[in-house]
Amino acid sequence: MACKAAIYTLGCKVNQYESKALMELLQKEGFVEVNSGADVCIINTCAVTAESERKARQTVRKAIKDNPGAYVLVTGCASQIHQKEFSAIEGVDFVNGNREKKELVAHILQYTEKGEKRRGQAVSDLTDLPYEELELSSSERTRAFIKIEDGCESRCAYCIIPQARGPVRSRLPERCVAEAERLADAGYKEIVLTGIEVSAYGQDLKNTDLGDLILALEKVEGLERLRLSSIDPSFLRPVFVDKIADAAKLSPHLHLSLQSGCDETLNRMRRKYNTALVLRNIDYLRKRLPQIRFTADVIVGFPGETEEEFAKTCAFLGQLELLHTHVFPYSRRPGTEADRMPMQIPEEVKSRRSAELIGLCNRIRDRVLAQEEGKIYRVLFEQGKEGLAVGHTANFIEVAVKTDRHLTNSILPVRLGKNKEGIVEGFLE
Repeated sequence: MACKAAIYTLGCKVNQYESKALMELLQKEGFVEVNSGADVCIINTCAVTAESERKARQTVRKAIKDNPGAYVLVTGCASQIHQKEFSAIEGVDFVNGNREKKELVAHILQYTEKGEKRRGQAVSDLTDLPYEELELSSSERTRAFIKIEDGCESRCAYCIIPQARGPVRSRLPERCVAEAERLADAGYKEIVLTGIEVSAYGQDLKNTDLGDLILALEKVEGLERLRLSSIDPSFLRPVFVDKIADAAKLSPHLHLSLQSGCDETLNRMRRKYNTALVLRNIDYLRKRLPQIRFTADVIVGFPGETEEEFAKTCAFLGQLELLHTHVFPYSRRPGTEADRMPMQIPEEVKSRRSAELIGLCNRIRDRVLAQEEGKIYRVLFEQGKEGLAVGHTANFIEVAVKTDRHLTNSILPVRLGKNKEGIVEGFLE
């Protein structure tokens, strides 16, 4: 009887990619993926906020309860930082962090083949860590992800991730291209490049950067769309934009890790740009890529944020015409500079500002989508449900078409109609 494996994943697209890659390695060894009742289970943890760590510990305990007698291994960002806390949880057999995740598979095989459990913890320093090669051959979604980079050296005041992920390590471009070719051959029409700090790709390699990688992936046969995950606005300078402006497969959409629209707040956050630079970069992108649309992340209630600073953020976002804005209240993260800052904002103020900014951003979104009504775009359909086919344009407008046809993984021309709370009604041409 085949051994059963379960992987519990918390956090970002990088974690999701790594978990899927580990499951593929186990499946090649004959394991069957299950949700509970597993012989072995891996919990891939997140540490981006204190709440993320709490959920990680909760998930570990739930995994132990749902998989009685299983070999339990904990990995990821939270265990990299707090290995002792996770090792102390009754029922946890082995803990590592973000170094040598592939070794988990070897430990599991040693257990299933010889009955020997590797116990304890093996969490080590990440300073000299090389890029760990993991890869995917499939995805559960219409679009597939490729991890191109790991680590971050930005040291933002609110973020613990550089401690959890270590310095920047880039995947060799030929490895990225090879994985893209396999995914395209498997029928995936869109690939998203992901990493901890995508814009840092290549800074540890010789004679290559993110623009060069995009141009190399542009040549992959069968691939129709290439998309970037979250990117630092300071990276989007003319020299990069000019390099990628004629890349026909690169989707005209960028998700900005903006975080604030106030220079004073950005300075306290230790971000590498101000609002003037963001505006210049966005203006230049719109000149070179007229169809481009932007989405963004924004934090409200960062320590020291006054009502005047919050008003500046609101006014700045009003200038950007963002398609969607992910607004979230600042969450204190022990171990970061921001956690030690004075003038912490009360939770009720964070909640009020968050609701106010979400309302503003929804109005901006509606104004942006009204400009698209009547235009024809090619839509990659990702799912069908209840007589609707739902997908996205290349510039990331979500579209729903009434149809009984099975359109998943098809790219078809669609005329855009009215916007309904961020989803645009579409009509097949």
